[in-house]
Amino acid sequence: MMAGAVLTQNTAWTNVGKAIANLRRARRLTPARMHALSLPDLAALIRPAGTFRVKARRLHALTGLVCDRFGGSLDRLFALGTADLRAALLGTHGIGPETADCILLYAARRPVFVVDAYTRRVALRHGWAAAGASYDDLAALFAAPLPRDTA
Repeated sequence: MMAGAVLTQNTAWTNVGKAIANLRRARRLTPARMHALSLPDLAALIRPAGTFRVKARRLHALTGLVCDRFGGSLDRLFALGTADLRAALLGTHGIGPETADCILLYAARRPVFVVDAYTRRVALRHGWAAAGASYDDLAALFAAPLPRDTA
C-alpha cells in the first residue's frame, strides 16, 4: 500500500499495478527488501509507473524511514500516534500531504480525509473554500462532519 501511494503520484493506477507486479515477482515488496536494492535496480522494477528515477528515490527514502528508524517494522512505525506518524511521513523526501494521508488511511488505518485534485475542484466550484485554501484546510473542511473512524 505504501509503495502504491508513492507510485501513483501523477500516474494511472494501471501502470502502478504493473510496477507493483514487478516488485512482487522480484520478491522485493517489503520495506527491507526494497531498501536493499540499488536505486537503478529499484528504478528498473518500477519503470512502468513513470518518472521512475524520481519515484525510486522517494521509495528509497520511505523504506529508509521504516528500516533506519523503526528496524524495518511497519508495526513499530504504525505504533506512533497519528500526528507523529504524519510528521514522520511528511519529513520524508517526496512524501507530501496527500501521499502521507493515503498511507495513514489505507495502510495505518487512521481516520484522516485524503484531499485529491477532485476534492479540491468540488470545494472550489461549490464555493466551500477559497482558491488559496491549503491542503490541511480542505481536509479539515471535509473531515469535520465525518465520524472519527476509517469506514
